[in-house]
Amino acid sequence: MAAQQKERSAKTAARRKARGEEELRMHAMAGTRQALAELMAWHGIEEQGEAMTLMIHHLHALGPQESAPLLATPRHEITISENLSRMLELAYRSEALRICADD
Repeated sequence: MAAQQKERSAKTAARRKARGEEELRMHAMAGTRQALAELMAWHGIEEQGEAMTLMIHHLHALGPQESAPLLATPRHEITISENLSRMLELAYRSEALRICADD
């Protein structure tokens, strides 16, 4: 029985190699896994590989300009309030005075 399994595995490996098939792996945080699970549920897709393959092909079909916003990395905008700005300025001045006093 073990020989039959090895033969099947060898045939599968040879078929994948002949087709140019390559395994892609990724690590995902809980939020990403949840988003993928919801997308799959919405569209009745049961396999993650199928969902990811469809998304890649559909994004590619959009072309460079249309797919760009969907692949843009979201950047966080940092804003400093007036209160925080005042506190930082006071801390800076206090530290400057301390350094001057040490010299």
